[in-house]
Amino acid sequence: MSQLMHLQPLSGELAIYLAIDMSIVIALLVILRVLSGVYSNTNVAQELGERDNFAFGISIAGRMLSLMIVLSAVVGRHVGLGYEQAAVGILVFGAMGIVLVKLGRYAHDKVVLNRLDKEAFIADKNVSVAIVDAASAVACAIIAKSIIDWAQGTDLNAFIAVFSGVLVVMTVLLFATRLYEYRYAEENQDNSFQKALRMGQLALAIQHSGNLIGIAIAVSAASQLLEYQAQAYVSNVTGWLIVALVLASALMLTTSISKRLVLFGINWKTEVCLQHNVGIASIEAALAIGIALLISQIL
Repeated sequence: MSQLMHLQPLSGELAIYLAIDMSIVIALLVILRVLSGVYSNTNVAQELGERDNFAFGISIAGRMLSLMIVLSAVVGRHVGLGYEQAAVGILVFGAMGIVLVKLGRYAHDKVVLNRLDKEAFIADKNVSVAIVDAASAVACAIIAKSIIDWAQGTDLNAFIAVFSGVLVVMTVLLFATRLYEYRYAEENQDNSFQKALRMGQLALAIQHSGNLIGIAIAVSAASQLLEYQAQAYVSNVTGWLIVALVLASALMLTTSISKRLVLFGINWKTEVCLQHNVGIASIEAALAIGIALLISQIL
């Protein structure tokens, strides 16, 4: 067996750091679950167990996944610096992750999807709205993780860089959503994109969710193109914004071309918007996410 497998030895100290980080992460997930009920003024156990509200479960799942994505940039960062500092570090960044997720979702509700009461529709078991809500939280977390990885250290400058990154996230997501809304109205006799979500258009929700996550993955590649300058607050944000918009535009163009080639002979616009074809929407979402992964890997 020793000749087949050559494993790196793990020290007992590393196991302790891992236990500290994972214990705090699990505690933060429990806190997020409790806060989810407080924010929406609902009983989480009742919504999930008695009402079988799938939409509510999807929304919470998106928030939990987004928190873990943010924390994945922090877990293990303080190994070797002392157990107390490791615990404080993961707690601080964990609290910041919860705040970032909340801010991102709040801004997304009030600015991006400003024509629908998201909490009310999720409470009414609207799965389409819940899927877009979860996707927006995950998209925000993907970009926030890349900014945390990009910002060096855990000092005040790093926190400023991370929180200012929320502005970049919302600007890019607003840009993308407004563009998709315009295209949807143009192709569907001025029908409203947000109205379609309110009516439970599942295929459209899957398509748009793939676009949001794809854009987030593409935008996160900006961390490989920009140099972090601790106190250059304005240039950091400006650089992220410009590069993010360029990468988002490049992804949209490339995805549009790929859909025309991959789905040749299929009227994919009609299939998603009018026929509610979840299969075609899933292919479009996969193309957006897959191409974004390729772009981020190349950069």
